[in-house]
Amino acid sequence: MTIDLADYESGAKLDGNYGEALKTLQERLERVQAAHITHAQRSVIMLEGWDAAGKGGIIKRMTALLDPRYFEVWPIGAPSDEEKARHFLWRFWKRLPGNREISIFDRSWYGRVLVERVEGFASEAEWRKGYDEINEFEAQLTGSNTNLVKLFVHVTQDEQDKRFADRLDKPWKRWKTGTEDFRNRAKRKAYMIALADMFEQTDTRWAPWKVIDGNNKKAARIAALTHVAEVLEAAVPMTPPERDPAVVKLAEKAFGYAPKA
Repeated sequence: MTIDLADYESGAKLDGNYGEALKTLQERLERVQAAHITHAQRSVIMLEGWDAAGKGGIIKRMTALLDPRYFEVWPIGAPSDEEKARHFLWRFWKRLPGNREISIFDRSWYGRVLVERVEGFASEAEWRKGYDEINEFEAQLTGSNTNLVKLFVHVTQDEQDKRFADRLDKPWKRWKTGTEDFRNRAKRKAYMIALADMFEQTDTRWAPWKVIDGNNKKAARIAALTHVAEVLEAAVPMTPPERDPAVVKLAEKAFGYAPKA
């Protein structure tokens, strides 16, 4: 079924209590991470979206209760000279998780068919080939027992402009917006065409896209965290470890530990 971003622009407010919903989801994600650690699982959570769409806010709340030893957030910007000298996927292979780990990508390999296409950093032959390369890359990930969640956070032009203005008006948020944001804004039509092609070519059965209506920040955060929790709870064995008998004996001897049911 074709993804149409116009279907994700209502900006509907969250139905329910934001604080309670967020707390419940963060606790679910904490257990999901514990299941990764217990069962030697690995997952990739990838976010794409417009500038100021709220990706950072989603990631911040997604990771609030996670153990920092077992996850990594990778903010993806322009490739370095070393990375440009290699295949475009090389820098992403280096950042993939090992067993017990979760890697979160703030932007991703989809730069090949988005910013590199629109801004002319890749030739037409390169970005057209990129669709197959990306699909094969994601098939290799999921085929080797790496769970993959792909989110696209969408906002309208009007909402994006309001957030740009808000950042400029708040001194300690000004660092978030630069000249590149406005370069991209001026080419929104070209990006919409590229996005339509991206969804058509890469919304696969093994790596489907989930579009998040980002026009209401709180509703978007809850929708994004809900999707991540649901996908990973279905993919990872959600059973806690049994007590280690050796550890139980040590606890009994050390402080009189008595197991509870």
